Amino acid sequence: MKKGIGFRIFFIDDNDSLKCISMDQYERLFRREHGECLKQYSGKRVRCAMVVISVQDRKPQSITWIDCHRIPFDKDGRLDYDQWEKEMRLIGDLLDPIFKEESRDNIIDARSIFAKKRYDSEVKWSLTAQIEDAIEKAIFGKSL
Repeated sequence: MKKGIGFRIFFIDDNDSLKCISMDQYERLFRREHGECLKQYSGKRVRCAMVVISVQDRKPQSITWIDCHRIPFDKDGRLDYDQWEKEMRLIGDLLDPIFKEESRDNIIDARSIFAKKRYDSEVKWSLTAQIEDAIEKAIFGKSL
């Protein structure tokens, strides 16, 4: 028996329907390969659920973790790289206090606090029970 991990990537439309895309397509979008676009998402910020699953003999066993974030698309349905870079810098601001040497000053650097608020409101989103159920059905063929 072979155990491991797998990934499932879902884009969630405005009406909460799921579109499963392959990891290869997801990576091509982020590499901005020529011709890789999703016209139906042109100019939108699309909810994405990246699902990590445990697998045994290539069959999904359980959901380990779900990361919910938004992906910005440009007018052509390609990854909006400028917007994505801004979001990555925001993540850098979140991590900044972790890597800074401890200061002896009584000054509080609030950048990470504000960055977290912006990240939570602009990039992250929360699963609803309905979407979580739809993801489980898509992966396992039934609800858990």
